[in-house]
Amino acid sequence: MRVLVTGGAGFIGSHYVRQALSGAYPALADAELVVLDKLTYAGNLTNLAPVADSPRFRFVQGDICDGALVSRLLAGVGLVVHFAAESHVDRSISGSADFVLTNVLGTQTLLQAALNAGVRKLVHVSTDEVYGSIAEGSWAEDHVLEPNSPYSASKASSDLLARAFHRTHGLPVCVTRCSNNYGPYQFPEKVIPLFVTNLLDGARVPLYGDGLNVRDWLHVDDHCRGIQLVADRGRAGEIYNIGGGTELTNRELTERLLAAVGAGWDRVEQVPDRLGHDRRYSVDITKISTELGYRAEVPFEQGLADTVRWYREHRSWWEPLKHRAAVAGK
Repeated sequence: MRVLVTGGAGFIGSHYVRQALSGAYPALADAELVVLDKLTYAGNLTNLAPVADSPRFRFVQGDICDGALVSRLLAGVGLVVHFAAESHVDRSISGSADFVLTNVLGTQTLLQAALNAGVRKLVHVSTDEVYGSIAEGSWAEDHVLEPNSPYSASKASSDLLARAFHRTHGLPVCVTRCSNNYGPYQFPEKVIPLFVTNLLDGARVPLYGDGLNVRDWLHVDDHCRGIQLVADRGRAGEIYNIGGGTELTNRELTERLLAAVGAGWDRVEQVPDRLGHDRRYSVDITKISTELGYRAEVPFEQGLADTVRWYREHRSWWEPLKHRAAVAGK
């Protein structure tokens, strides 16, 4: 079988590719993986270096919005796993055009090409942020979508397009919605790698508002296993939440990161809250657990310790990224 992985040089996509090519997913034991990635600032070929020599791996640099390219790549493809997206909320607040272009038009381009090619399964990877904010309890998959940032609005739009292609054309598509991911190879603008790398460099870390916003943390390995369960046995047209089961306030997360690197609270800078900052996210994972047997397997304390250790040991990976971002004024 041939698998097309869009955005496969990014944080989550590259983890999926590395796992697939290392034998973690039995259904893909003999599959050829074709990675399509535009290699924007968050896409990095180094992320794929561990599997670059695999005879089952092929990389294509290109834009998900390029319909002719996407159509060519889908010839003979049985499964599509769609990670490609602009995903940083702060960037979407300062400028939303790229988010609409990639996340909405790019997804529409892929869905149409997949329909034309007769793809047997397409997994569209989305986010819990499409639900908005929840004060208590957890969102089930049928909860109304109330996105509050341009990023989450663009992802909600792409989710609805995926649903429409299934309802209108019968395209066998599933949507997954995950909670906050963490792990190795995550671009250092996201909170955990940003805080860890700043602290390792002796710099301060910015904590938004009162620090009481709550997030559920999901190790990237658990997320990708959940995605593969959906790829293997998820019902076409269905949505599956994937969560980690560890809810922390941003202040609690900061305290754990400070402890992990031996730093004190004097390294924290309180900054004004982000515009439209959702107070709490929490997904109900009953559906994927009962239907597909999913459960989070990476304990948060162990996963966080391993992640901090990875950044300690891989300065050569993140230092050039932070330098380029500083030069660009980000």
